[in-house]
Amino acid sequence: MAGTNRGAERGRERARHWQFAELPGVDLLRARYIRKEFVRHTHEHFVIAAIADGVEVFHHGGGDQYAGAGALALVNPDTPHTGRAGVPEGWRYGAVYPSPEVVAAIAAETTTLRGTPGFVSPVLDDPYTVRLVHQVLRATDEGNALAADTLLRVAVTRLLRLNGGTLPRREVRTAGARTAARARAILEERMAAPPTLEQLAAELGTSAFALLRAFRDTYGMPPHTWLTDARVRRARKLLDAGTTPSEAAVTVGFTDQPHLNRHFSRIVGVPPGAYQRERKNVQDARRGLLVPSGVWQYNAPQPSQQPLTPPTPPTSPTVPSYGTPSGWGSPSDSPASPSA
Repeated sequence: MAGTNRGAERGRERARHWQFAELPGVDLLRARYIRKEFVRHTHEHFVIAAIADGVEVFHHGGGDQYAGAGALALVNPDTPHTGRAGVPEGWRYGAVYPSPEVVAAIAAETTTLRGTPGFVSPVLDDPYTVRLVHQVLRATDEGNALAADTLLRVAVTRLLRLNGGTLPRREVRTAGARTAARARAILEERMAAPPTLEQLAAELGTSAFALLRAFRDTYGMPPHTWLTDARVRRARKLLDAGTTPSEAAVTVGFTDQPHLNRHFSRIVGVPPGAYQRERKNVQDARRGLLVPSGVWQYNAPQPSQQPLTPPTPPTSPTVPSYGTPSGWGSPSDSPASPSA
């Protein structure tokens, strides 16, 4: 019977997207997806996704990237990408989304990188940092601000040292890029009632296909896809400010709340209502609403015994002992747990 329940648990898609008041500028996610498909989109923040089990496939930089258990999917801000399961059982992961300002401050203090820091490769096989990311999430569940802040800084520093570089400056040089930038500004301004592609091209003194080509070359997606992404970004800001999902939907140009729900879930990973509820009460985030406490306490010291700083990364491929990777179900679901 227990095996049946465990199988049912593994077959469920669950996600939680939240913030922790003591980690400003950082979003947090814990999810298990099976049939979920993220459409092409971007983030204003960095994506640091630590895969606990399964495989995620995401289109990035002109090709599909594969991240399995023990690897990290890393996406720089404003970089178009997708996401889907790479195996039938899907994938389970925890993610932190630090803002460019947070990453830049850590890089300036702990690395020799100059300019705008970012990640060189979109996939990094590093179980040690995967564990650190899950430890950050666990620390926020427990309300342990010191541990969460410390572990986040250690994780970002390690990633920058292993896989960091200076991001190229996006300069608008060509006539096509300048036209695309003007088109983007118009769409941003008229988000609720945008022009058609033909109307937009005529206003900019070019042809529809020339504009489409220039926009895709500059921003990695066609104007209509970019507009949907931008609408969801603005809807997130409105939800953060307390606007209801139905009001936010109309404000950004969606026909109704179900229209917003569909696109929001395909980009953010959770519905707008669930997203907003987490923003309204950070105390709920501290209690870890969707995660049974037993998962986190497995083979780990009590919060009062937790070290304030993580151990120095060893030369062997072992990982620190601050808890187990996040998940739903029994401790044996964790790849770090001993088999029964």
